[in-house]
Amino acid sequence: MRRHRKGVVERLGVGTAPVLRGVMMTILFKATRSLENQIDEYLDTVSQGLIVFGEGVRHYLERDHTRFEERIKAIERLEGMADSLRRSIEGGLYGYSLIPEHRGDVLQLLESIDDLIDMAKETLNQFLVEQPFIPEPLTRHYTELVQTSIQAGEAVIVATRAFFKNLSAVKDNLHKVYFFEKEADAIGNRLKLAVFQSDELELAQKMHLRYFALHIDNIADEAESVADRLTVFAIKRTL
Repeated sequence: MRRHRKGVVERLGVGTAPVLRGVMMTILFKATRSLENQIDEYLDTVSQGLIVFGEGVRHYLERDHTRFEERIKAIERLEGMADSLRRSIEGGLYGYSLIPEHRGDVLQLLESIDDLIDMAKETLNQFLVEQPFIPEPLTRHYTELVQTSIQAGEAVIVATRAFFKNLSAVKDNLHKVYFFEKEADAIGNRLKLAVFQSDELELAQKMHLRYFALHIDNIADEAESVADRLTVFAIKRTL
């Protein structure tokens, strides 16, 4: 009787092993798909944050304070969503031991991307708190600088998305980041030159306007830093 039971157990053990493996593969597949969807949503959220940042600065330059404050609330909400998604992605990477050989790189990359929306939110809040006076002739320069910095950020988000979906396309998008970062530097320099050549502004006002130009330009600089890391991470994945 015992021998019969033992045989049954052994047969069950052999038969259930493939089933258990199948269940585990299904769980891992679902976890991987869920993680991919979360990464997409995370990148979408950061991208939306950059768009809202651009709208916020535009409303400030137009002196539309109601819409400007609405944009601040919107970017704060998006920044909170991005933080929650990033933490959830981190939990998935560790909880299911997904892509363990590249986990550290992915975490660094996501944290670097998070800095983009953090800086955008902080810059809008600085506009709210400090209320810089921007003369009409300078608004065009600020608008150009904001748009170009956002383009650098958007380009690195596209490159990051490619890192997870189509590694060969990463390089195709990184050159755009470097192009827009250089353009932002050039626009920022022209803006600062126009500020300090003005005879209508006090030195304190000039320093204040320079400060905000640097804050906006920092977004493009951060996009470049993310691109540098992404270049290294992409090379490591091909080794």
